Amino acid sequence: MKLSTKGRYGTRLLLDLALHQGEAPIPLKDVARRQEISLQYLEHLVAPLAAAGLVRTSRGPGGGVWLAKPPHQVRLSEVIAVLEGSLAPVECINNPETCTRSDLCATRDVWGDLNRAMNEVLESTTLQDLAERQIRKEQPEEGMYYI
Repeated sequence: MKLSTKGRYGTRLLLDLALHQGEAPIPLKDVARRQEISLQYLEHLVAPLAAAGLVRTSRGPGGGVWLAKPPHQVRLSEVIAVLEGSLAPVECINNPETCTRSDLCATRDVWGDLNRAMNEVLESTTLQDLAERQIRKEQPEEGMYYI
């Protein structure tokens, strides 16, 4: 039920692109430096994101990557589905036929509730929401003074 580095780093890549919207195209090496993720790993993530229509890329001098849609139109549920697939905690949530006890299993009900709760959070959160959270986290707290 843990997100892999693919899901976590891919989300950070897209967050970085949302924060630097309008500077397109953004060199992946800049994202790698800011996010402290290897350039090679980011290159590995771009292909599935581009295939899903979440990012666009250009090669050569001045090339880079940028969001294919505005940040408010990209839901985390879409990002995670592309990079991770299903987050269902057990196989029988998506494929009840994998277990003969699926219809009678009380624990499957709990795993289903958990799956729905995770999906609701991911579906209700956009890259714009993440960007706004990140900006708030980077602002000094009111009343705090730095000398």
